[in-house]
Amino acid sequence: MYTAKKCGVRFQPPAVILIYENEVKGKNRQRIMPVRNFSKFSDCTRAAEQLKNNPRHKSYLEQVSPKQLEKLFALLRGHLCGQSLATTMEQIQRETSIDPEEDLNKLDDEELAKRKSIMDELFEKNRKKKDDPDFVYDIEVEFAQDELQSCSWDTDSADEF
Repeated sequence: MYTAKKCGVRFQPPAVILIYENEVKGKNRQRIMPVRNFSKFSDCTRAAEQLKNNPRHKSYLEQVSPKQLEKLFALLRGHLCGQSLATTMEQIQRETSIDPEEDLNKLDDEELAKRKSIMDELFEKNRKKKDDPDFVYDIEVEFAQDELQSCSWDTDSADEF
C-alpha cells in the first residue's frame, strides 16, 4: 500500500521523517514520526525496533530496513552527545564496515556477531540470483598452467590412477 522513497532524521525536535508514495493515489507524502524518550544513553537497535513495531507506523515502515533505522537513531544519538554530523557519520561508517586487516579472533562474541551480520548483509547484496539479467548458471574458468604450482603429493597420486 505504501512505497518508501526516502528516510531521514530531524534533530530539533527529534523525529524520523519518511517520504513515501501512496500506491492507491500515486501521490508522494511525508510522514513525521516523533522520537520520544530517546537520550544519548539509549540503545539505537531497541529504539529502531520499537519504532518499526509501533502500530501507528508499522505499515509505513515495512520496506525500511532495521539497519537503516538504527543508523538514523545513531545520528540522532551523536547529535545529542554534541558530536558534529561528519564525526557521527564517520563513526557509523567505521562500525558498519569490515576492515580486511582486522583479526576477528581477538573480538568478543558480541562484536564478532556484529561483524558476521555485516558480512552476511554484504554477501546478500552482492549475490547473483537466478532472476538477475547477468546470471550465468555454470561458469567455467581456465587457469593458466604457469600460475599453478605442482606439489609432490599431487604428482604421486596422479600416477597411481
